[in-house]
Amino acid sequence: MELLSVNLGRPRAVPYTDQAEGLTGIDKRPAEGPVQVAAPGPKGTGGSGLAGDAVCDRRHHGGDDQAVYAVAREDLDDWEHALGRKLANGMFGENLTTLGVDVSGARIGERWRVGRAVVLEVTCGRIPCRTFQGHLGESRWVKRFTQKGAPGAYLRVIEPGEIRAGDPVEIVHRPDHDVTVALQFRASTTERELLPRLLPAGAALHPESLAAARKYVEQRRS
Repeated sequence: MELLSVNLGRPRAVPYTDQAEGLTGIDKRPAEGPVQVAAPGPKGTGGSGLAGDAVCDRRHHGGDDQAVYAVAREDLDDWEHALGRKLANGMFGENLTTLGVDVSGARIGERWRVGRAVVLEVTCGRIPCRTFQGHLGESRWVKRFTQKGAPGAYLRVIEPGEIRAGDPVEIVHRPDHDVTVALQFRASTTERELLPRLLPAGAALHPESLAAARKYVEQRRS
């Protein structure tokens, strides 16, 4: 398992975002050399976990529980075939493009060591948005991406440090529950009845997903 690229985005003005200043950092490009990774702080104030990477709309992105976004190169390759176009590393706005890692099949709370020092923990899948669709320039993209159900994974930073392209990725902890990123994504989008199945992931789950699952269960008890 390998890190193919570490991708960073700069703020760019676009017509397809509702961010107050019309800016987005979704257009990420592979970085040269090492990149520092650290917990950025709470959502709303904290941005990306990667130094030099822009998170412009902090209402929905960034913060400790969405510090790093990873996508499998294998999924990008599948989309290349489906869309009939090349998709460079970073094209989905991901910070990490991996090879040999089952990103969407990872369990919530699973921990990865990237390189020698950095440890990341899986928290949830990525929900597609208008900005993502505009960036790709594909009609009905949000629906198509959702239907595929391979959203990539957000991760929090457990141990900070430096990473770079070519670093090995090692799974150093895998929880004994069966709550995967793909399951969490389906429960949060098209199959809300699956929300109770997220509860075994506990505090490792993104707080918003955990709250949604608990609320769903409580509503059905009342």
